[in-house]
Amino acid sequence: MPLTTNARDLRKNQTDAERLLWQHLRNRQLCGQKFRRQFPIDSFIVDFVCLEVKLIVELDGGQHAKQIEYDEKRTEQLQKRGFKVIRFWNNDVLQNNAGVLESIRQEILNKG
Repeated sequence: MPLTTNARDLRKNQTDAERLLWQHLRNRQLCGQKFRRQFPIDSFIVDFVCLEVKLIVELDGGQHAKQIEYDEKRTEQLQKRGFKVIRFWNNDVLQNNAGVLESIRQEILNKG
């Protein structure tokens, strides 16, 4: 399956945490920055990215506890492209959305 088709499918089938976070990132609501969701970069699809400040936000569910090594290699590859990658557990987004948004805001301000 082509990466763009896969990304489109992921956008249609968001997790609850992705849906909640997207409500706060879309339409330049956070620091006036444009975020994209389920966006292809190289051979990866990242959950959220702000290309202007090269910030990637990844949301991890329980399956990521079993693929730590893969996630680390993926992060390393994206960092080589100049991106800062920050990760949050889905539960953090659902239970402490304001704290997650503040962490993302701080990363944006540090990049600017």
